[in-house]
Amino acid sequence: MANRFSSPSWLFFLFTLASFLLANPTGASEDGRKAYIVYMGELPKDGPATSLQTSMLQEVLGSNVSTCLLCNYKKSFNGFAVKLTDDEREKLGGMDGVVSIFPNEKMQLETTKSWDFMGFSQKVTRAAIESDIIVGVLDTGIWPESDSFSDEGFRAPPSKWKGTCQSSNITCNNKIIGARYYRSDGNFTEGDIVSPRDSDGHGTHTASTAAGNLVSMASLNGLALGTARGGVPSARIAVYKVCWPDGCHAADILAAFDDAIADGVDIISLSIGYRFPRSYFEDPLAIGAFHAMKNGILTSSSAGNNGPNPATITKVEPWSLSVAASTIDRKFFTKVQLGNNNTYEGVSINTIPLDDYPIIYGGDAPNITAGFNGSSSRYCLRNSLDEKLVKGKIVLCDALVNGVEPLSAGAVGMVMQDEGLQDVAYSFPLPATHLDLTEGSRASMYINTTSNPTATIFKTTESKDGLAPFVASFSSRGPNPITSDILKPDLTAPGVHILAAWSPLSPVSRIKGDKRFVHYNLLSGTSMSCPHVTGIAAYVKSFHPTWSPAAIKSSLMTTAFPLSNETNPDAEFAYGAGHVNPSKAVYPGLIYDADVADYIKFLCGQGYNAKQLQLVTGDRSTCSQANIGAVWDLNYPSFAVSILQSESISRYFIRTVTNVGSPTSIYKAKVTAPYGLNITVEPGILSFKSLGEKLSFNVTVEGVIHTSMVSASLVWDDGMHQVRSPIVVYVLS
Repeated sequence: MANRFSSPSWLFFLFTLASFLLANPTGASEDGRKAYIVYMGELPKDGPATSLQTSMLQEVLGSNVSTCLLCNYKKSFNGFAVKLTDDEREKLGGMDGVVSIFPNEKMQLETTKSWDFMGFSQKVTRAAIESDIIVGVLDTGIWPESDSFSDEGFRAPPSKWKGTCQSSNITCNNKIIGARYYRSDGNFTEGDIVSPRDSDGHGTHTASTAAGNLVSMASLNGLALGTARGGVPSARIAVYKVCWPDGCHAADILAAFDDAIADGVDIISLSIGYRFPRSYFEDPLAIGAFHAMKNGILTSSSAGNNGPNPATITKVEPWSLSVAASTIDRKFFTKVQLGNNNTYEGVSINTIPLDDYPIIYGGDAPNITAGFNGSSSRYCLRNSLDEKLVKGKIVLCDALVNGVEPLSAGAVGMVMQDEGLQDVAYSFPLPATHLDLTEGSRASMYINTTSNPTATIFKTTESKDGLAPFVASFSSRGPNPITSDILKPDLTAPGVHILAAWSPLSPVSRIKGDKRFVHYNLLSGTSMSCPHVTGIAAYVKSFHPTWSPAAIKSSLMTTAFPLSNETNPDAEFAYGAGHVNPSKAVYPGLIYDADVADYIKFLCGQGYNAKQLQLVTGDRSTCSQANIGAVWDLNYPSFAVSILQSESISRYFIRTVTNVGSPTSIYKAKVTAPYGLNITVEPGILSFKSLGEKLSFNVTVEGVIHTSMVSASLVWDDGMHQVRSPIVVYVLS
């Protein structure tokens, strides 16, 4: 989700719950069946996957197979989506070969300046094979006619590409080399474009952020003017449309993973997520990313937009990259001038000035006929405003809302006031600004003490943000709710006020009734930070095409720079290893590598059994004393220790690093730790004699902490490379 309105928090929760219930009343069909995903792990080696699937379905469903089966997964992993009764689900779940069965739930969608802000200029050195890198984007589709996707100067797609361009109303080119769409239930609604074409804008935005061409003089009606570009402008894009106006279905996302892996993409970008975490093999995103990893493909995922509360992150599997969202040094302000000439500065992205209109307090305009009073209309709740009282006026609302109700009631503008954070400016379907309570109360007093109050809302202005970068309030936080001693998120990247390409079918605010249609738009969210890291991962891949997903992930994490805890009080739970540093990521010096066997050991240690893992991997993986890996032994580029209240700390980690820097080099361990924490590294010096050499070390963390969380770090330094890993110790709540 790219926008988030959350004040007051209970009000946002009610909005979200109501929307969810309306969109998902039961998920059941008239015959009592509900849609489920049956995950069966790796493809069978003794025949086509569909043969086994059909046999199982016929045993459970009999003659109903054709009407109940939604789709098969048969290219990159094994499984299917199907409608089942409760009894049928129970019977199917007990069959050999089934790893898990879980509901086909809906998920939500979670740059002129951002690349320069990271020190990643247009003149950065590029690898010759960047044009052979294929970025797979699972999202709302794409607007192929955008200048960001022109194929001028591109040669034919690389020979490894096995994908296709699906649909009659979209044309691929040598930039967009593949485009597919998915809707396994077939429930298209009026206005849906049944093709990979993007009518929402979100997918076009994320794709161009990751791999869009250079487009000069791009802006949103003059705001954020500059050159829009992606991280790897020469790379190719493959589009997988899995999201529609009513959400993104799990069955379709898995089908897209199945195709993308077989098509030959190099990196997958996934700006989609849940509100609540799931176990690894009941989470279609984790399942898809696991099979992508098995095939050498890194999945870059948005951390989620459910912050700033703790443990709200849902992308926690260690084999993919979870990206938080932080600011760039650009912020937007919108002033409102009252009829008494007092001017107050609020936050929004407003492209249309509104000069001298009457203003009314929402609490004074309840829709009494519909049963509302001032206690609800003050928040501008849906249908709560009286059209006769607000039409042609600016409305003052006591909450940050999306503007649907004032617009539908005939208001011409909106001023909002609340106690919420103002680190992000959003677009609204009508001229608007968001004031803090101090200035909002002054506006309220003016309205209450003036017989004919008026107000003017100015066009937004932009200024420099000297505090940037800091993690946005909406960005989901750790600690990891599934595996507490794996630090998540992994890192942060620009995700606030990002300008990128847009679908001209979608209005600026993505709200019906907004009459503004543009080719470039400003959005905020972890959906925007994710494709930044996707682009950087693709950039690293272009220099190191044989590196594993874990190696690329390690290079991004160990070269990231930590952020200030003064502006980021949640520290590593907000930003992970730190802010991504693209120019350094190509030359990390050392990498923490991992492969499927390492993750199998980790999963054994998490309680998964040999039968499940053999299905997932397609081999004879077993869980025994020899390979049950403690979470602290997974070769991860960060360290986390969770303890109980008042518990003393004693934790032992084993790590292995691979030399990818200078052939002969000596690295010394440098530890930074707070008072009360004793961290030792053995050996303290690593001497490498060749490239590709692997050396192991252990880290012991002991002591006590006197706060709920403390931060430390380990840096391996050879004088040229500083390979940094965060160390976090915290109290489980």
